[in-house]
Amino acid sequence: MPRTHENYTINEDEQRSLEALLRSPKTAQSLVFRAEIILLTASGKTVEQVASQLGTTALTVYRWRKRFKDQGLTGLQDRFRSGQPKKLPKEEVMEVLRMTVECIPREATHWSVRLMAKAAHVTTWQVREIWKAADLKPHRLKTFKISNDPHFAEKVIDVVGLYMNPPENAVVLSVDEKTQIQALDRTQPMLPLRPGQIERRTHDYKRNGTTSLYAAFDIVTCKVIGRTTARHRAKEFLDFLRQIKKAMPSDVDLHVILDNSSTHKTVEVKKWLKTNPRFKMHFTPTSASWLNAVEGWFGQLERRSLYRGVFTSVKELRNEIHRFISPHNSKTAKPFKWTKSADGILDKVERAKQSLNNETNRTRH
Repeated sequence: MPRTHENYTINEDEQRSLEALLRSPKTAQSLVFRAEIILLTASGKTVEQVASQLGTTALTVYRWRKRFKDQGLTGLQDRFRSGQPKKLPKEEVMEVLRMTVECIPREATHWSVRLMAKAAHVTTWQVREIWKAADLKPHRLKTFKISNDPHFAEKVIDVVGLYMNPPENAVVLSVDEKTQIQALDRTQPMLPLRPGQIERRTHDYKRNGTTSLYAAFDIVTCKVIGRTTARHRAKEFLDFLRQIKKAMPSDVDLHVILDNSSTHKTVEVKKWLKTNPRFKMHFTPTSASWLNAVEGWFGQLERRSLYRGVFTSVKELRNEIHRFISPHNSKTAKPFKWTKSADGILDKVERAKQSLNNETNRTRH
């Protein structure tokens, strides 16, 4: 049941005091805000009108009106707050850390601030501070896969060498395919972005087919050569290699970095490469797609073009992909810079292997 409008009055002395606060350049903004609430409600405006004018809630207006009515100007001041929170003994801090990394809560798969505070009998603020100091983030999860390629080190050194020291009179291209890109259409029209309203779309969608994209990313210019295809076989890959050959100057070698897909190593592909010796193929290690620079550009395509796109047909999807490539090449392409050395990568992978072995041994025992 809605509240009835209540006349809220103040005397002349109170009004003069509040107006003086508004005029003073030394008055804190929080106090100015509260004084405006009292003056506006005393002028005859309803609580809802005051809340709308000041961009706040009706509950806030009611709270400060009551504080002023009960305590006068003193009621508009911030209440006394206790000092620095109690510091936990080292033993309790270590127990929170131990529980975080060694235990799993019964209520969930990982710790939240509230679950840990309840289990350790501390405050949520204390849990946050402990986790922040130890750089612990139980809510986050990353995926990983350590490559078992027997030639991992050789391939890393080869590929990173091309990134950091590209050969002279040559073009280095990072090549890959993004397969099964879906042309998704929403079941109802989208509701557009407006002031006070985010863009909205239905949670369900209609599938209108798929396409695949072959892309060659020039690591010097960051420009992209793209080709959309209905399928992703060796035939389509060969057609893409021919497209690259046609697009690139004829007097330069072409160093192509790509993964170990079977379509890249068929008899037909090998035969074509023998007749086109300026194509030099460099394969990334297995389970190491992160080493292929074009993957970063695929991420941009997904975030900036595909994720929020609406496509009623595969043709619309293909047009959008090529539309995205064109302004990228002419406006947004920036020089590519690889910063991680081969030695740094190999050291990191070696540490990951050691950690994995230690965890496996711990689990077994």
